[in-house]
Amino acid sequence: MTKRLTKAILTGAAIATALGGIAAPAYAQRDPAYAAARAAGEVGEKMDGYLGIVVAETAELRRIVNDINIKRRAVYSEKAQESNATLEEYALTAGCIAIAKTVPGEKYQAPDGSWQTRTTAPPMRDSRCP
Repeated sequence: MTKRLTKAILTGAAIATALGGIAAPAYAQRDPAYAAARAAGEVGEKMDGYLGIVVAETAELRRIVNDINIKRRAVYSEKAQESNATLEEYALTAGCIAIAKTVPGEKYQAPDGSWQTRTTAPPMRDSRCP
């Protein structure tokens, strides 16, 4: 593990307040459409730290996902600089945390790129995850 990635991992708590996946209740309060799409399994957490569309794309789903991902990228960029990590390293760490925080019934991206539905078992995570 690189020194920069270690620093990025140590700032994982800061990520938690900024992520739609980890802070799902906060986003749900701001955008009921996001909460509905997440509950319906239409969107899910991706390994790269961003939200993805799981079902056939619609304009509304694309709007929701783009809005959240733009906000995430801004936070990742700022926090990566503070942590002396790359944006990609920080986003991966955020993705690991977001996937770990999913609850049964929610969708997430497995290491092979497939979409999985979270069960009561731990989610499949990338080997680079902390």
